[in-house]
Amino acid sequence: MSDKPEHDQPMPLVSHLTELRTRLLRCIAAIFLIFIGLFAFTQQIYTLVSTPLREYLPVGATMIATDVASPFLTPLKLTMMVSLFIAIPVILHQIWGFIAPGLYKHEKRIAVPLLISSIFLFYAGMAFAYFLVFPLVFKFFASATPEGVAMMTDISSYLDFVMTLFFAFGVAFEIPVAVVLLVWIGIVDVKYLRKIRPYVIIGCFVVGMILTPPDIFSQTLLAIPMWMLFEIGILFGSLISKNKRDDHPDEQPENDSNAQPPAPQA
Repeated sequence: MSDKPEHDQPMPLVSHLTELRTRLLRCIAAIFLIFIGLFAFTQQIYTLVSTPLREYLPVGATMIATDVASPFLTPLKLTMMVSLFIAIPVILHQIWGFIAPGLYKHEKRIAVPLLISSIFLFYAGMAFAYFLVFPLVFKFFASATPEGVAMMTDISSYLDFVMTLFFAFGVAFEIPVAVVLLVWIGIVDVKYLRKIRPYVIIGCFVVGMILTPPDIFSQTLLAIPMWMLFEIGILFGSLISKNKRDDHPDEQPENDSNAQPPAPQA
């Protein structure tokens, strides 16, 4: 049968573990090589990432380092995180290479677009956070600073803050991929997803409250895109369901109008 996995022969567990180790080492090597290439630009990278906050600091105010080693370690930590984010296509490619031999051809036809979409959506979520969310949030924080209080943010605390938001928005933008996968696998159908839409909207705001800092602006800016992405997932899930029905046109409903009536009994 032509629709079988490329390698449908069982492999020993040791072979699977060996291949998994090899692909993990490739992922680590990719992150390390990117880090080496960015090491000379650690200060510039931190300056770029901190720009959304520094633009709204009061006149004469600066960011501070409360720990002795923070001026060196914090930009270094940021560069490592940036290396990880840049290496995501390589990591996903290695994951794909590990699971692809066990997939059928019709499964690969949808898995490849989902893989590419997941990479694009993750980066889109990070860009959304940097260019839209950060300026609004930091502008609000700067305007809400009480009189007599100097706004001087610690660079280490700032890094933890922005990394949390980057990761939260990057993962949140994967919702369409998750919805399409659930529909494709058959765990849920589109009608059920439309039925639970009100609960999903509430869940988006709850997740936004958990994953973002305790301010209404960042929570809303995460919840609304999650809801919109859920609707996009429903749209593509509908197309997946339609394609699955078109691929199996021979499946007839129980009450088929073309079915022959039973022969009359004598």
